This record gives sequence, structure tokens and C-alpha cells, in this order.
Amino acid sequence: MLNFNYLVSTRVFFGRESLQNLGNELKECGERVLFVSGQGSIKKTGLYDEIIDIFHQNGFSYVELSGVQPNPRISLVRKGVDLCRKEKIDCILAVGGGSVIDTAKTIATGFYHEGDPWELFVLGDASVKKALPVGTVLTFTGTGSEMNGNAVISNEETRQKLAIHKDILRPRFSILDPTYTFSVSKHQTAAGTVDIFSHVLEQYFSPTREAFMQDRLSEGLLRTCIQYGPVALTAPADYEARAQLMWASSIALNGLLGYGRVSDWATHGMEHALSAMYDVTHGVGLAILTPFWMEHVLGDETVGKFLEYAKYVWGIEGSNHQTVAKRGIERTREFFTSLGMPQRLRDVGVDQNALMTMAQKAVVHGTLGKFKKLGVQDVLTILENAY
Repeated sequence: MLNFNYLVSTRVFFGRESLQNLGNELKECGERVLFVSGQGSIKKTGLYDEIIDIFHQNGFSYVELSGVQPNPRISLVRKGVDLCRKEKIDCILAVGGGSVIDTAKTIATGFYHEGDPWELFVLGDASVKKALPVGTVLTFTGTGSEMNGNAVISNEETRQKLAIHKDILRPRFSILDPTYTFSVSKHQTAAGTVDIFSHVLEQYFSPTREAFMQDRLSEGLLRTCIQYGPVALTAPADYEARAQLMWASSIALNGLLGYGRVSDWATHGMEHALSAMYDVTHGVGLAILTPFWMEHVLGDETVGKFLEYAKYVWGIEGSNHQTVAKRGIERTREFFTSLGMPQRLRDVGVDQNALMTMAQKAVVHGTLGKFKKLGVQDVLTILENAY
């Protein structure tokens, strides 16, 4: 196990009626709130009215910024930064899923950045110095943004999708009420389940050999997705299924699984290039690419990890190591397909002629991955196989 510094500073309120904590938590952050939301679903469910009532009851001044889209855009971030400065905002409340939260985080640090907020992504993590406090009310599970310091934003002009990572971007508090996810569509529930699954895999397939505890935690989360993802699809108001997925989403990417070992993140790097060019839902892109990444990196040096994965996640054993490993990969593909995810890039409208450009975008900052390093030709091969 490698050395690490542990900090998970987000205060979490989990369960039914946890929204009752919102007023007190916001009071610790300030009186003037930027209320960031998506494309209107919270108005249909009544959550919007509940939050406005809490603002009024506690005397908060608020300004709204709605319209956040999946694969959130830097253009809306710029608008949010301008609003914060004009209205002298003290804190930001993000109500929605990862796209809304990532937008709020980027606005929070962009508020203190003298240049264009996109520069934060180009310059990298070191450029993130300070941020307004952010709180969240989660309505969609998958990204884990409610409990981590990550933000991923797309630039529609340059067709790039980049990330920043800094502990000061962790939300001060997050309200996690599984009932708020009952209305999430089957497609988005499936994509969110794949996102959780992928976050775990990116840390599980690690070159760090001695990470026994982290591996067993990871396998438990993967099995949770396998157990409860299908339940949430067939019974969307099943509280236990929604609760298990919501907490798995938070734990999968709050740092706990990655502490003490090196993580991979090659599949996410490829998916960011894909969704930057084609605006594909993140979980859908991951569902397509993950099995093909697995097949590409499987070899004599890596087969041991695939054997663990096949045995402890899927219950597959046997004397032929390659056969067992490949069966584990195939079970992964079958699971994603059972959730309704597509299997090929052509299924989501990707042009075969764009694969080289996509591969080049994926490795623009150097090789991808740590489990097995991938150059542009490796990435191109994976994309071609996935096509």
C-alpha cells in the first residue's frame, strides 16, 4: 500500500427528508445563493418549490441559473461566474446530478480566477487556488461529484472535454435523499450505474499490487451495481435499490478506493474525447469502451488482476487463466447490454473517419492509463475494435 493523505470533507445527510438540513447548512456558507439546476425536472417533481420555500423561510437572497445540460458547457459556466460577481454571491447550491454539480464547482473557482474559466482546465489543477463554498442536493446518481473535488466541463467551441481535481472543490455538504431519484428514466439510471461501475474499475485495475483491502471494497461496490442496477430499472421507486446505488456512487469516487494505490483512468480519457466530439452520454460511452479496453490490455502480465475480477465479482473460476479472464470481460459486456446500453460506437452515431482525431484528442497530454500505458496507436486500436 502506498502512502496517502486522507481528506473527505463533505458533510453528508443521507436518507428520507434529509432536505430539512438545507437551511442550517446554507447559513454556514452565506446569505446570497446562486441556485444552479438542470433542465426543469426538479419543477416537475416539486423539489424546486421545496427549495424555494427553504430560501424564503431562512431569509436567503438567491439568483437562479438553470439549463445545465449533460456534458456541461463552459459557456454556461461563464454566465454563472458573471452572475456571482454581479450579485455578490456568497455560496452556490447545485440541485441535480453530476453535470449540475460540476458546473457549480467550476463557477465557484472561476469566480476567483482573473481570466476565462476555461483557462483553469487548460492550465491544470495547480491553477485552482480558491473557490466559493458549494452545497448539493443530489437527484441523479453516477458521477460521485457530490462528494469529491472533481469537475469535468466541455468546450463546445474547441470540442474538448477536460477535468480539474482539487480538494477545495469538494462540496461543503451534500443532501442525498434516494426518493429524489425515483423519477430518473431507465436510460439515465442505466447510464449512471455504468458510471459507478467504471469509476470502481478505473481504480481496481491498478499497477499497485498490494491493495487487498481496497480491492475487496471495490468488488463489493461492483457487486452492488450488479445486484441493484437491474432492480432500479424494473422498480424505479424501490427505495433500497436507489439508496444502494446512491451511496455506491458517492463512495466509488470520493477518494476512498484510490487511497494507497495508483489508479488507471484510461477509459475515462477515451470517453472524454468521444463525448467532446459527439455529445454522447458519459455512461453510454463508458459502457461501449470498457470491454474493449479490457480486451486490449489483457495479457500475460495483467491476467492476474483479471482472474481476481472474474472470481470475486462474477464468481468465475477455472484452470485456463486466459479463458477465465475473457469470460469475466464477456460478463461485463453482457451486464451493460442487459441494462440497455449499446455495444458499438457506430450505434451512437460516431463516424469511422473521426476515430484518429478522437484518439489524438485522448492522448493530447501524453499516454493514457497506469495499469497499462496507452499511446495513440493503442487508443486507435481500441476505438476501431469498438466501432
